[in-house]
Amino acid sequence: MESMDLFAAAASSNENRRSYEPLAQRMRPRDFSEFIGQDEVAGSGKYLRKMIENDQIPSMILFGPPGTGKTTLAQMIANITNSHFKKLNAVSSGISDIRKIVDEAAEQRKYYQKRTIVFIDEIHRFNKSQQDVLLPYVEDGRLILIGATTENPFFEVNHALLSRVRIVRLKHLTDENIITLMKRALIDRDRGLGSLNIKCSDEVLAAIAQLAAGDGRMALNFLEQASAMIDEGEITLELLHDIFGERMQSYDKKGDNHYDTVSAFIKSMRGSDPDAALHYLARMLAAGEDVNFIARRIAICASEDVGNADPFALVLAMAAVNCVQFVGMPEARIPLAQAVTYIASAPKSNASYLAIDEALSEVRSRSCGQVPPHLRDAHYKGAAKLGHGLEYIYPHDYPGHFTQQQYLPDQIKNRVYYHPSENGRDVRIREYLEACWPNRKR
Repeated sequence: MESMDLFAAAASSNENRRSYEPLAQRMRPRDFSEFIGQDEVAGSGKYLRKMIENDQIPSMILFGPPGTGKTTLAQMIANITNSHFKKLNAVSSGISDIRKIVDEAAEQRKYYQKRTIVFIDEIHRFNKSQQDVLLPYVEDGRLILIGATTENPFFEVNHALLSRVRIVRLKHLTDENIITLMKRALIDRDRGLGSLNIKCSDEVLAAIAQLAAGDGRMALNFLEQASAMIDEGEITLELLHDIFGERMQSYDKKGDNHYDTVSAFIKSMRGSDPDAALHYLARMLAAGEDVNFIARRIAICASEDVGNADPFALVLAMAAVNCVQFVGMPEARIPLAQAVTYIASAPKSNASYLAIDEALSEVRSRSCGQVPPHLRDAHYKGAAKLGHGLEYIYPHDYPGHFTQQQYLPDQIKNRVYYHPSENGRDVRIREYLEACWPNRKR
């Protein structure tokens, strides 16, 4: 009898604990039948899904925005595979925690013939030394690393570690994905809100999906907050406005949502239509869009679409970024409008943008050779013995502060990435480069 009481108490304790879990945690997918979105990497027949289902997990870094399934995928791997699974958060963990897991991994392999998967959330917060500790264990297979990050791993993760893992990029969930998640939560009586008999129209679900902006976790949090305001009945647009205020953006059945508006805003600046750009700026401001987000979009457009045709566009855009942070709304609308109208009215060139993407594509797809010896660092003792810097020609010693010498590696010495346009100051840049390098191919 006593054992039955203990069992009942334990069950009650688990039920109470679960009742305090956020809806997003309770509704976390347990397997691929419940996993929504990311079909490009985790859809039926895709490489990653096959590897997980066959229990042949490679080391990987899951890279994507919040609420797109990074932690869910890691937990599914833990559930589906026959591996020993350990989880760390880079914010609160250090080298000693990694070494403890390595010791555990040795025991798991020796006594249970199990591999160890270590999931490191926010891996970009590990410093270089912490990332370096992982290298030998990932390389020899003692650990299978699954990292998760919202930051670009090519900037935040050591190149040595990157070369030992696969990068799996996750994208924002679509509105349809998010609506499906919410509908499941509304009817699930065990983990979701099914027992509350809450009604929610397609229009309301679409509005919440728009608010969440591709973040599944955020959408479920919004749904949970709205459901907490009513015991039974219906979640309405009016209720959402009461809860979220200016965060609510207008929604129409034609799909004029957050991403469409941002896309139209950028394309209007790129297309040199200041009136249309101002219109979409006004829409975003009226909907309560984050002004810092808008300012970042403006700065990117100034560099990507105006570029060197008018270099002052980026200067003005960055001034607007700083001004917006300094003055806040409602005054922030004024520097934003100034930057938007200038960029929309400026001559356009995407030559720099195309050039860096072409250079990156080549660097990532082939071996481009070594840095020429005469360009290598010659400031340390012994560099001259290695031939570093010996034949370097100092351009400022020559008329016009220029003289020809080879800068690219031998394997790509005649490569041309940058093709200035025939707009604005790009013309002067093109003329200067053609004067310096007469044989430079356009």
